[in-house]
Amino acid sequence: MDTTLQPGAGGMIPTADAGGRVMPLLGFGTHPMRGDQATEAVLTALSVGYRLVDTATRYRNEAAVGAALTASATPRSDLFVTTKMPPDQVGRERLTLEQSLTALGCDYVDLWLIHWPPGGFPGVTSWREFIRARDEGLVRAIGVSNYSIELIDALHEATGVYPAVNQVQWGPGDYDPDFAEALRRRGVVLSAHSPLRSTDLDAPVLADIARRYGRSARDVVLAWNLHHQVAVTVKSAHRDRMEQNLCAVDLTLAPVDIESIDGLATATGSQGNG
Repeated sequence: MDTTLQPGAGGMIPTADAGGRVMPLLGFGTHPMRGDQATEAVLTALSVGYRLVDTATRYRNEAAVGAALTASATPRSDLFVTTKMPPDQVGRERLTLEQSLTALGCDYVDLWLIHWPPGGFPGVTSWREFIRARDEGLVRAIGVSNYSIELIDALHEATGVYPAVNQVQWGPGDYDPDFAEALRRRGVVLSAHSPLRSTDLDAPVLADIARRYGRSARDVVLAWNLHHQVAVTVKSAHRDRMEQNLCAVDLTLAPVDIESIDGLATATGSQGNG
């Protein structure tokens, strides 16, 4: 796992290789914000040091996010912009991408994801269009969201191309080392959406670890994800919370604490993403 220097409260943000692109492992999510709230939140996030901004066609906020990208002093080359195509746009992949690029005010996006498996199937025809868009330079890396290992393998078997990223619900209660390792063997970055919302931040294990480190349970959960090289997107409209989340990159948990958090999935019976 590499590191890249990000300005702001967090210092060094870990990164991963996502299809040849340097992907920050701690990014800013924009759902469900829209309009001026989304624009102001993204501008604030960029000002405190976030460089990955995550949006989607389904969020209906790409234009608001684009307004922030345009207004920000941060060079486009320093940003990592992710958007997603909803599965009901099968057959309209290029049009959907062009609409996203126009709304975002970008010539390309760094990562384009299929938001869900279309109809529960791999979506091979869409994946071929994603590969074509990547090869034409409209997107830098392509991936999926909410996919099982079986569906990912089906895409590879049909096209020879693995997704660069798979974004899924992931937190201590969802921890599945077999699933994570299967993605790693295929060169797929595991990305977590809603890592805090899907976690019981009052769990005694997290509360005890947070107390001993003098940090919040939120910090502990984010640091745990980063330890496992999981990309996380966090969301808040408040500057102080954005800064607090970014500071999680400075927290290194002891192996015994990592193991304790890993065990939360077994305790809750929530394992099984694959």
